[in-house]
Amino acid sequence: MAKSAKSSRDASSDNLTGPEKAAIFLLTMGEEFTSKVFQRLEPEDIKSVGRQMAKIDKVEKEDISALLSEFKMDSGEHDIFLSGDELLESALKRALDSDKATQLLDEIRSDWKLTLFQKARKIEPKVLVNFLRNEHPQTIALVLAVLEKSQAAEILKDLKEEVQIEVIMRMAELDKVSPEILVDLDRVLQEELLSVHGMEGQKLGGVEAVAELLNNSDRALEALILEGIEEQRESLAEEIRKLMFVFEDLMRLDDRGIMTILKEVSTDDLKLALRSSSEELKQKIFKNMSSRAVDMLKEDMEMMGPVRLKDVETAQQSIIKVAKRLEQEGKIILVASAGGEDEFV
Repeated sequence: MAKSAKSSRDASSDNLTGPEKAAIFLLTMGEEFTSKVFQRLEPEDIKSVGRQMAKIDKVEKEDISALLSEFKMDSGEHDIFLSGDELLESALKRALDSDKATQLLDEIRSDWKLTLFQKARKIEPKVLVNFLRNEHPQTIALVLAVLEKSQAAEILKDLKEEVQIEVIMRMAELDKVSPEILVDLDRVLQEELLSVHGMEGQKLGGVEAVAELLNNSDRALEALILEGIEEQRESLAEEIRKLMFVFEDLMRLDDRGIMTILKEVSTDDLKLALRSSSEELKQKIFKNMSSRAVDMLKEDMEMMGPVRLKDVETAQQSIIKVAKRLEQEGKIILVASAGGEDEFV
């Protein structure tokens, strides 16, 4: 898919932004010239121009002529077909040391590839559901794969049951998705979304992402989807279950891990979460609290009266989120009960 430097504009350099003009000029002048310019620019200026360069596969002769005429320079008679991203990478590596060039290149590429999904993350799930409801399951799977998992879980909940299962199965089978596909999807969906309110593939979806998404869903929806997948692909359902972390899996944490989590969770969440937990888990948690704190917690639980299962599950999810954040920070290690025996050193 060619990404032209010209985007439904008149062939006039007046219609180009400063970074767009600079990008076309540098691409026209070539790698050696561009590398010398980069040596004189600040990193933020390189990123601004680089974002435009990375998008371009073709520079149309009208754009070249209009721009170069400003500098009283002659232009060629033909469109120039090239990979702006490749020239950008070559020029950066020629101009800067390897680590700095790689860092800037990564920042530039991540800035432009997922513009649609960056906007989508700021939109309420209810709005996105209406936007996605009539899309193909493969498109929905791609979108859910790049959203925050809690946001994706809210959207999944409001889709039709047969669509839920199809989307999850497709998302589980996603792996490397080429940037070209993401940009193509961005282009197709951009207007719709706005009206409602050398490059490696981007890692999206997969079984791990599905397990995290379902961890953020309520238990009824989780069970429904896993049962539906099991009917069609038993091995896939089992693979997802092995990666899911549930509240009872806190039993597999050592005492230090339990204490680390307890420092981060509220008493209100804890008393609700323990309401439906096993006696073994309750005792493990009580063991890592002071006797006074245990007495107060037990008293609160006794005085609480009947509570909705949904509220208990919400409290458990809140604690699981804390646990997962602590794992990402390297403070604890989580192991799902279905994950088999793990070795630690």
